[in-house]
Amino acid sequence: MKKVGILMGSASDLPVVEKAAVVLREYGVPFETHVYSAHRTPEEARDFALRARERGFGVLIAAAGMAAHLAGALAANTTLPVIGIPCKSSNLEGLDALLSTVQMPSGIPVATVAINGAANAALLAVEMLAISDPELSAKLDAARREGAEKVLAADREISKELC
Repeated sequence: MKKVGILMGSASDLPVVEKAAVVLREYGVPFETHVYSAHRTPEEARDFALRARERGFGVLIAAAGMAAHLAGALAANTTLPVIGIPCKSSNLEGLDALLSTVQMPSGIPVATVAINGAANAALLAVEMLAISDPELSAKLDAARREGAEKVLAADREISKELC
């Protein structure tokens, strides 16, 4: 199975990124986590992206706030899928990071999830890996069925209470 690379622009992004790690562990997807800044450690971020495929990665997740250039910097140096997590900051509540992450030039795509949306970033990475992994695909299908059953159980309970 391919690995997922989780990169964060700053150690302060760790509380957000931890949610992605939880999801990847639930699905049994191997991952590595690193702190590389698009601005403070550009060579390390570039080197990671350039060598990611040969090191067994299938998807990269990049979490960053404010200018949030990490996802774009990684995407510029690999053709692996890159998922950007814009992180909430004290300045503009993460809107700056969201706009920076989503506004990529043509030819250098970055999939973008909601502000602090690390769990969905991990699920999207799992879905990407599941394209060629039937076991992972089956786990996703089971999780969807379980989620649907929870909603239907709540529907039955609420219908009984209010009718």
